[in-house]
Amino acid sequence: MSGTLLERRYRIDTMIARGGMSSVYLGLDTRLERPVAIKVMDSRLSGDRSFLDRLEREARTAARLHHPSIVGVYDQGVDHREDGELAYLVMEYIEGGTLRDVLHERGELPIPLALSVLEPILAALAAAHEAALVHRDIKPENVLIGRGGTVKVGDFGLVKAIAGAGTTSDSVILGTVAYLAPEQVATGAADARSDVYSAGLVLFEMLAGTPPYTGDTALSVAYRHVNNDVPAPSTLRQGVPAELDELVVRATRRDPSVRPSDATAFLNELRRVRTSLGIHPVPVPVPPSKVSAKLPSYKPARDDDPPTEQITAIRDYTDGPTVQKPRLPVSSGPMGTRTMNRSDLPAMAQHQQAAAPEGEPAPPPSKRDQERARGRRLALIWSLVITLLVAGVGGTAWWLASGRFTDVPPLAGQTLGKAQDRLRTADLVAKVVHEPHDEVPIDEVIRSDPQSGSKVLRGNEVTLVVSAGLPEVPQVAAGASIGDAERAIREAKLQPAQNASADDYSTEVPEGRVLKLVPGPGTKLKVGAAVTIALSKGKPPVPVPAVAGMTKDAAYAELRRLGFEPEDGGQDFSADYEAGRVAKTDPPAGTKLDPKSTRRVKVMLSNAVTVPNVSSQKASDAAKALREKGLDVEVRHVLPGGGRDDATVVSQSAAPGTRVRPGTKIILTCLF
Repeated sequence: MSGTLLERRYRIDTMIARGGMSSVYLGLDTRLERPVAIKVMDSRLSGDRSFLDRLEREARTAARLHHPSIVGVYDQGVDHREDGELAYLVMEYIEGGTLRDVLHERGELPIPLALSVLEPILAALAAAHEAALVHRDIKPENVLIGRGGTVKVGDFGLVKAIAGAGTTSDSVILGTVAYLAPEQVATGAADARSDVYSAGLVLFEMLAGTPPYTGDTALSVAYRHVNNDVPAPSTLRQGVPAELDELVVRATRRDPSVRPSDATAFLNELRRVRTSLGIHPVPVPVPPSKVSAKLPSYKPARDDDPPTEQITAIRDYTDGPTVQKPRLPVSSGPMGTRTMNRSDLPAMAQHQQAAAPEGEPAPPPSKRDQERARGRRLALIWSLVITLLVAGVGGTAWWLASGRFTDVPPLAGQTLGKAQDRLRTADLVAKVVHEPHDEVPIDEVIRSDPQSGSKVLRGNEVTLVVSAGLPEVPQVAAGASIGDAERAIREAKLQPAQNASADDYSTEVPEGRVLKLVPGPGTKLKVGAAVTIALSKGKPPVPVPAVAGMTKDAAYAELRRLGFEPEDGGQDFSADYEAGRVAKTDPPAGTKLDPKSTRRVKVMLSNAVTVPNVSSQKASDAAKALREKGLDVEVRHVLPGGGRDDATVVSQSAAPGTRVRPGTKIILTCLF
């Protein structure tokens, strides 16, 4: 298919992998010009309308899963061609390889590496289980390892989509037999605990270097899943800690009820074990890419990877009829799977007993015993045929009349986990929406939509409105707009409010933007309680600095440094500062000016005159010196008849060094 253009957008370049139901190619999204992985479904599936409808639905569900350990689903479609239709999925391209490549190269993995691979697998499954989506086909081939050791899980929802193509969950199931949970083999049913079982087998294989069950046929492997307990990894590899043995055994119990309830529970147990053992995460090695960087040369896809295919359910411990619909042709092999009939199970049991290593070999059966066994088999076959016919007719009538519908069970007041279990039992899908509530405890269902008792089609979504507890004041970053803050508060089921008295100045938050919330983020309140949005009033007022006594230039420089605009305010008298020095400012020093108003500051220089010392000078010389300073002079003579110009000054009314106003009268006293 190299060079094929799907729906005039996706160009197929190079095959990456090939399986029983699809092939994966490296391609190019010609519209966005980015490399993508394109999974092209087998032509036998592409012509099935029910498969196409389910594929679209499951692809839409998988595309809503946003998690760093989940391969992103970009698009889904059907390319209509002259030779038939091709259904395809467009996914994120991970340059690297699969966990199977790492196992092929290394065999058993070091314990820290095995745990470092399993943790993102479980994190991806936990996100899927939270969204009520079950993977159904966890195996090393579906675990991709990309650049930087990134571990991602792919093919979410694909098995469920293929299962709708001419099959039923009661008679035929899909999956890789080496990793199927017992309930998938026995009844075709799968839930979150089935993924837990498969993930436990993947951990076993990483620790032991081989799956726990192998055999010449798919039937023999399936039989062991149903009838044997998975052994501890330490039985095949020395040095596995007892805690890890116990974790693997617990995850792979045949009874689903004693496994971890979902991937989240499994992940929490894994982390507890890792912490108790003191094992730290390590980098995950990136296997070489199957496609070289320079197209079109590439490495061919591996043919020995076990494909995902379909098998008939083995009902050795369940009751109820099985309706067999036409099956797609599948391949066989020890690691692959093939169609398996239930009537083969007794023979398989005899084969297992005969292959037991202990005891004496069983004697060959007599001719009479062989005839009896043949008669019993014929009777069993005819009884099964009759049962299937009756069940098929009755089941079809029931399904057409009312079997397509189911009742929404009572859900209000149940914990989230129990409510999800009830919906799974009713063949419904849970959509979880959290909503704050004053009285209903956290993680307890408030109501459902549709409400309990409603009749809905099987497989439909039921919205669970789950209590998030008392609402909390949200985190709103300083500087956010009022609209953003009000929206966040309302989304938290609280009521935004404003109060000017709560507003304050800020050197960092612009005026009119959110400064803080009152009460603060994280505070629990009643639904609808008020949360005050405090706004910034801008930069705080700055006090006028004290520049009195400075020179004019120094005062101007200091004012400009603080953001003020100095201007000449003329002269003013100050007995504290000599002429030419700053006497005062207007506004005075210490006055806080709002940046929104004027920032002009008038600078007034001192005009004070410093009185010189003129004592002992001639009266005429002293008077001249004082007048040159801008002072007024009066000469007085003590003795009568005095008044000579050459009289000596004996005292002056203003002491030398005194600062006085210009024009101040200075009295000089002389004897003659």
